[in-house]
Amino acid sequence: MNTSSRLRARIHWPVPAPTRRTAPRALQALPETSALAHLSTVTTLSVDSGDLELVKKMVEHGGCTDATTNPLFVSQAGQEDNPVYKSMVDEAVRYAVEECWDPEDPHGGRLGLAVDRLAVNLGAAIASIVPGYVSTEVRIEYAFDEAKMHMQACRLLSMYRELGVPTDRVLIKLPGTWEGIQAARKLEATGFKTNITLVFGLAQAVAAAQAGAHLISPFPGRVLEWYKANDGLPESVPVEQDPGVILVRQIHNYYKMHNYETIVMPASWRSPTGNDPLDEIIALAGVDRMTIPPPLLDALAERDGSELQRALSPEQGAADCDMEKWDELTEQEFQWRVAMDGATNDKLAAGIRAFASDTDKLVTILRDHPDMNFEF
Repeated sequence: MNTSSRLRARIHWPVPAPTRRTAPRALQALPETSALAHLSTVTTLSVDSGDLELVKKMVEHGGCTDATTNPLFVSQAGQEDNPVYKSMVDEAVRYAVEECWDPEDPHGGRLGLAVDRLAVNLGAAIASIVPGYVSTEVRIEYAFDEAKMHMQACRLLSMYRELGVPTDRVLIKLPGTWEGIQAARKLEATGFKTNITLVFGLAQAVAAAQAGAHLISPFPGRVLEWYKANDGLPESVPVEQDPGVILVRQIHNYYKMHNYETIVMPASWRSPTGNDPLDEIIALAGVDRMTIPPPLLDALAERDGSELQRALSPEQGAADCDMEKWDELTEQEFQWRVAMDGATNDKLAAGIRAFASDTDKLVTILRDHPDMNFEF
């Protein structure tokens, strides 16, 4: 099938039949008095999963409107025996073989095109379920190449259009490197929305807002991990002393005080006390958005909502901010601030390595596919 026929014949991925994973128990009948129901009234919730069945259940019963994907979810889809996921992989390989004729293709040839196509196939399937945004990540190997990230983002958006998904529902996920943030600046300037991920420090958040990024994803749990491992933070501390929670509050307050429209959507959760996996989520209730994995959504659904109080709001953020507005960051200033912040420097590198490892798993699956042909 050539490109023009693809435009006429939209591909629709049905939600797979139930397998070994079923919807979290509590989400099958979400009580209106639950913490999850209360949280969804003050914070827009995104489900952090590539499992189509779970995403559907959580949209129907769990108060989630958006979904995020990353290389791990795409690689998991590549390994699935479920016929729906298998058909996504098969189509991605066929698409790459048919569409890529240039052995010097700057996006990685047929294998690179198959990686992109599979990410879009999964994203399009999720977009058919959630009413809001779906995020799709550029390949992490381009984390320090602004031009390649921008070109790949344009290709991903083109494929979404081809599959009938409006591009205003797609968030292009870019790493919180200087180059990723500048690629976001270009995309936002032409009307496309971006999500800066792997955010571990204030310099990344400020640079992203200055670039006009639609959304950032700080990782409070990863920041907490770093301080416990490297800065002598005790294994158990009150949530108010959690460096990850403090960072997200600081970003939220700074944005509200200085009228940035960039959305704060924390992800990656840990327990500073060691007693409650929902510590950080409850402490940040009221932040613009959150992306939450299924087990924690389940825990929220089972908890009494009377325990959850709104902690953040635009008015509170503006009132609590004690930082002056930063001057426009230069690349040198940004890199210096990142290098001087141990959590940002170390966790950004670790996050890139982790995403690269997940991408490598996916590349292996696609390279070994029987229909993959490297002859031009």
